[in-house]
Amino acid sequence: MIPRLPPLAPGLRVGLYGGSFNPAHAGHRHVSRLALRRLALDRVWWLVSPGNPLKDRSGLPGPAARAAGARAVAADPRIAVTDFEAVLGVRYTVETLRWLTDRHPEVRFVWIMGADSLASFHRWRGWREIAARMPFAVIDRPGYTLKAMASPAARALSGARIDERAAPTLAEREPPAWVFLHGPRNSLSSTALRAGKTPR
Repeated sequence: MIPRLPPLAPGLRVGLYGGSFNPAHAGHRHVSRLALRRLALDRVWWLVSPGNPLKDRSGLPGPAARAAGARAVAADPRIAVTDFEAVLGVRYTVETLRWLTDRHPEVRFVWIMGADSLASFHRWRGWREIAARMPFAVIDRPGYTLKAMASPAARALSGARIDERAAPTLAEREPPAWVFLHGPRNSLSSTALRAGKTPR
């Protein structure tokens, strides 16, 4: 079954922000708006995953339910929420990016991740292929700045890192290329929200 995607057009600059979104919160919106502005993107897609293979998925609500909650939180016409990965039947980010770039080579996709994800990026299946397939941006998160930059993936890809001042050009660059974006940080997390530790 071929999934239905948010609108696309040749040359569109689209940031891909994947996660469980269990639940989506203002921190996700903060990261997306930061990426839209700093990377000069046209759109950001929230890719509501079937479930992170590196995390416990017991008790995880279905993708459609999490996507519905995410749409209520996104509240921005430039942010599209999609659970097409579940329809496609993929489990890993590298599979998603293969599918998108093979079918839409005319679109300028950028992968967006938090600094916490860069810290564990070397554990992702096909992480080197991800870096070779698509430029990516890392958004700083409290408590992860040093861990992220000292991580195996950051060290291995150090030669592909661009200056933060060149961030608006990232979508046009041939991978591997990545940027670490500093700026106002949001400490909200879905884990804390599920535990009732912080307001939404």
